[in-house]
Amino acid sequence: MVLAFTGHRPEKLPWGSDETDVRCGALKQQLLEAVRTAAGEGYDTFLCGMARGCDLYFAEAVLSLGLRLEAYLPCPSQTRAWPESDRARQTGLLLSCAAVYMVEPEYSPGCMLRRNQKMVDAADALLTVYDGSPGGTGAAIDYAKRRGKPVAGLWL
Repeated sequence: MVLAFTGHRPEKLPWGSDETDVRCGALKQQLLEAVRTAAGEGYDTFLCGMARGCDLYFAEAVLSLGLRLEAYLPCPSQTRAWPESDRARQTGLLLSCAAVYMVEPEYSPGCMLRRNQKMVDAADALLTVYDGSPGGTGAAIDYAKRRGKPVAGLWL
């Protein structure tokens, strides 16, 4: 079975990019436990869009448990405006992925949304970190629900 993930970038997290914040540590632990539980329920492949913030936390949790991670990148320039530390972090994670899919050959409006839709289409269920605000995570959840996919959320 396949589990896709979507979650907020640092700009929407209460602690921003400060991963030393106790709330960030608690979320990372919740993600680890959610992945462990999913694996125990038979999920053996985990899909991630590899964006900054929650996506990278999720990818790290999956890989720390020795599970199969597949990356769905929206376009080659996804990391162009990222801080160098985040680019290096993503690159290291990509090297450990079982598969990496490039959704579009170059950036275009809506490529992030289309990336999320491809992940949802390829998955049996969706795991999220979501605070209820509008944006890409909410759109992915709505899409999954329209497709009849179960959605489990770690709510902020």
